[in-house]
Amino acid sequence: MDLFEYQGKQFFASFGIPVSAGGVADTVEEAVAAAEAAGYPVVVKAQVQVGGRGKAGGVKLANNVDEVRLHAGNILGLDIKGHVVKRLWVEHASDIAEEYYASFTLDRSAKKHLGMLSAEGGVEIEQVAVENADAIAKIWIDPVDGLSDAQARGWVAAAKLNPEATEGAVDILKLLYTAYTEGDADLAEIDPLILTPTGQVHALDAKVTLDNNAEYRHEWDEYEATQERDSREQAAYEADLQYVGLEGSVGIIANGAGLAMSTLDVVNQCGGTAANFLDVGGGADAKKFVNALSIIDNDPRVKSIFINIFGGITRGEEVANGIVTALGQIDISSPIVIRLDGTNADEGRAILEPHLSDRLRMEPTMLDAARAVVELANA
Repeated sequence: MDLFEYQGKQFFASFGIPVSAGGVADTVEEAVAAAEAAGYPVVVKAQVQVGGRGKAGGVKLANNVDEVRLHAGNILGLDIKGHVVKRLWVEHASDIAEEYYASFTLDRSAKKHLGMLSAEGGVEIEQVAVENADAIAKIWIDPVDGLSDAQARGWVAAAKLNPEATEGAVDILKLLYTAYTEGDADLAEIDPLILTPTGQVHALDAKVTLDNNAEYRHEWDEYEATQERDSREQAAYEADLQYVGLEGSVGIIANGAGLAMSTLDVVNQCGGTAANFLDVGGGADAKKFVNALSIIDNDPRVKSIFINIFGGITRGEEVANGIVTALGQIDISSPIVIRLDGTNADEGRAILEPHLSDRLRMEPTMLDAARAVVELANA
């Protein structure tokens, strides 16, 4: 779940991280009120979940009420890389001496939390990584031990931050780690983290991605209500399917996130491109397959569909019956290739066999199925 900047700042503030005073606005008049409350000068910022806001005219400095009205009127409704601005964040403008970068995320291979800190903030960290990788100081944190004060100080020193920023940076990094872990975030990023001419350190921006699986532990209804989804993703969300829309031509249905990711990889290896990631999960009954197939088949990019199932707790014959029932309920325009393996796979294949045709094929291995579905997509 990706948060807007203003939500990220509210999230940070709830853990004590200092952020600029500001307010949310959906109209010009609300922007004026937010500016009056924050105190001039202010920065009027478009709230869209895409980079490049400043270059697109979505971030403007305002010194008085007339400038707020002008900028708010121009930014609301602005199209930034396909995202139409519907909301603004108006905050008190900060004096900046230096800009840094700080973030926490999970390093799955190391099974530890990864912190990244750089004295080169205000630009994309990917650019820094390519042009000057040594400018990024990394630290791996054992979740059991957490981030100690000594580790944080050593980390700040390794990143070569201005000594004047040390105390403030250490405090914020420890708070950011707490927000990341206790707040169940997949990513907690500040870019830039600024040092002011008076020696204060605070978060000037916020990028936060929350772990949807932890939603039951929190009250995230407000965040959920503002999530931006395309029509495919919205339909999948309403059907309780794990779905991510992509730009390729091969529709993917698999049971299990790991298998779904592997399916995307093997399709790519065979020269194809995936139109989506879709995990039907365990207990893939007819209703789930009806919903999954409908969502994928309604995507105009999709030219073929790959159903890749490995039976575990869910047995092969149950999956096969679900697929057959689903195909009897909806008219699918794209050809389908099925790979079914695992528990009771022979029984499942026997159920599918009478229904096979040039529009519904079954292949013995994942690689064979991937080759076939890519061929159909390119036909």
